[in-house]
Amino acid sequence: MNLTKIISTISLVVIVFSSCSKDDYRFESKNIDPFVRFNFITNNGVPLEYPAVNTTALALAEYENKSVKVLKVPVTLTSATLKSPVKATFSTTTSGSLDTFTVQPETELLFQGNKLTDTIFVSFDQRWKDKQSITLKLENTSDPDIHIGNLNTASPNNIFTINLGDVITNYTFPVAQYLVKGEVGEKIDFKVNFPNGFIPSEIESNPIFKFQNGFEYSLTHDDYGNNRSSILYHLTLLEDLQNDDARYESKITLVNTPNYVASGNISLTVVKPIKTPRDVQAYPASKFTDPTNAFYLTYGEHWFNNNGNCTWQTFNALTFPVIVTKDDPNAILYSDKGTSNPNDDVYHDAFKIGFNVATGTNTVNSFGLKRWFSNESNSAAISPGFNITSALEFFPANGNSKTEGTVLVIPQDITIGSSATNTYQIAISGEGTYKEISNGLFEISFELKLTNDKLFGGTVSTQYRMYNNRTYPKPAALSIACPKEVTL
Repeated sequence: MNLTKIISTISLVVIVFSSCSKDDYRFESKNIDPFVRFNFITNNGVPLEYPAVNTTALALAEYENKSVKVLKVPVTLTSATLKSPVKATFSTTTSGSLDTFTVQPETELLFQGNKLTDTIFVSFDQRWKDKQSITLKLENTSDPDIHIGNLNTASPNNIFTINLGDVITNYTFPVAQYLVKGEVGEKIDFKVNFPNGFIPSEIESNPIFKFQNGFEYSLTHDDYGNNRSSILYHLTLLEDLQNDDARYESKITLVNTPNYVASGNISLTVVKPIKTPRDVQAYPASKFTDPTNAFYLTYGEHWFNNNGNCTWQTFNALTFPVIVTKDDPNAILYSDKGTSNPNDDVYHDAFKIGFNVATGTNTVNSFGLKRWFSNESNSAAISPGFNITSALEFFPANGNSKTEGTVLVIPQDITIGSSATNTYQIAISGEGTYKEISNGLFEISFELKLTNDKLFGGTVSTQYRMYNNRTYPKPAALSIACPKEVTL
């Protein structure tokens, strides 16, 4: 492009922007001058990301960042719908090393039409050694009629400061167990979540897994890209696991590294279970769930220590079906959602149930486990083991009975702790029976075993009864010993 064309282009841009007047930006109902400002808002200390809004919270002038995730800083232009694009420039300064972070875009933001918010992305390429600050400052706009900062002097929000504080990075498995069919080439995808983000070079330089393998597989992961909240891994089976009478199991466990602490679910188990012929139409799981009621409970009692005496003690837990894909061997159609499109059909595992919260980050009392411990955290981030989403598996008598059979506590490792730095891996297992003891009332009778050398000195167990109705006959007292509460 020659100099004449460049000058013409610049002149054209100036003409476009200068053709606007302040009145073009005003709202029809309000006489408000247009202004651009930083609009960084938090909810309980967590930054809101555009387009999320909070109309009652005030924008912050500074923020202490304790994460290495990408920090998103919104900048908002308060104006009526724009007739022409508006650009705003900003500068970046720091009290520390420039190598710690990068900023995108580098200096310029764009607003156009109804898009009145743009975002500055602050990425962290290495862990900072000393506390430092990063200051972003709005400098000017392509139209002089747009005010820089709020139309007040108390909170102009034309400058935003990021204070880099102490960072504790940890990681966890969001899902603790996957089932496979056992076919060569079969793939499962799983994530490792990083609540406070991660730095790729640190992950590459220190192995994060240890393995206990019962079959051969390969493991790869996606490119990190701009994501700093999770890593997606791909596990591919390299051998056929076709002995239906055998249980195949491999375990992947997160380990502590110099910069990352394993927390929450730290073990992932991949299982090809024993295959037992069962008729999905027996559908025992439906006796203990009601998907139309998000607050459906099952009720239970366990033989446990109460002030020095063994007694039956009650508990309950929100109970849900286990959702599976259409090709799962235990899948039964729960709902076609009233459409002829098979892609929105919902399938449940006919033989499994689990316990979880309806929403949120709290925990339920699966198997009354909260009575087993004192000083326990009820947060799912610290004690995810209180929510056992695939907990019991039913085996109908003769493969098709609709009234009775055997039940298995699905073997798995659960995590329970008192804090992020004090958690325990506990192996659970057990078995028993289930039966319709009166019209519509089902009882599950089983033994639950918990194994952890530090907490229990090995394995402890006790008897359980669970029911699908709050009204049930009180179990008869047992003449056996019972566990007592342990302190985490």
